[in-house]
Amino acid sequence: QVQLAESGGGLVQAGGSLRLSCAASGFIFRINAMVWYRQSPGKRRELVSAISNGGASTKYADSVKGRFIIDRDNSKNMVYLQMNNLEPDDSGVYYCATDRSWAAVISAEPDNWGQGTQVTVSS
Repeated sequence: QVQLAESGGGLVQAGGSLRLSCAASGFIFRINAMVWYRQSPGKRRELVSAISNGGASTKYADSVKGRFIIDRDNSKNMVYLQMNNLEPDDSGVYYCATDRSWAAVISAEPDNWGQGTQVTVSS
């Protein structure tokens, strides 16, 4: 079955950095777009970043542009989110997810979700 395992979350001071990882298995990783979402109490789920199947196309929420970088290693079935200059508003549970196409990243719910990793940014 499809499995997505996030790691790398933790507690960091504002201005610090974290690198999130997502290990994928149970599907053809290299033909799927990969997405990072985050969820905070009292807020709707937010698409943080996405990357196309081969890594040529990326998307970022306006709030993280210039601070976060998404990449993937298809030889290892891994996707990463490098988060720099973190702010308290970045706090939340970060989820790794799959989409069957680049267009589906925006137009549809993700096909699969991981369990999430907690990111807490203190001020």
